Amino acid sequence: MKTSIHTRQAPAAIGPYSQAVEQNGMVFCSGQIALDPASGTVVEGGIEFETRRALQNLGEVLAAAGLDFIDVVKTTIFMIDLSEFEIVNRVYGEHFEPPYPARSTVQVAALPRKARIEIDAIALKRD
Repeated sequence: MKTSIHTRQAPAAIGPYSQAVEQNGMVFCSGQIALDPASGTVVEGGIEFETRRALQNLGEVLAAAGLDFIDVVKTTIFMIDLSEFEIVNRVYGEHFEPPYPARSTVQVAALPRKARIEIDAIALKRD
């Protein structure tokens, strides 16, 4: 059975989707941008601040599912400018430890709310 995951500690969905969905021990987290949950606006300060906020939001969604970054098996990073990848990679590395999840990173033309980065994840519940 599919179960929706929701937390007020991360931004509310800005469309018809769940922050995450759990089914058969797998948790599929929707992409998180750098929205401040309280104000609903994208944080200022550039790609480093946006990456930190997006990962903080993702961490809150994982926590609502009873998980942490160690449980993540796959992420996708969407960026509007791959020239900022070195900064993103450094901040990302502060949140994950070996064995690192599989990851894809792609450059896109635009993201919701004019964000510079969006990160989604798939995690597995441990037995």
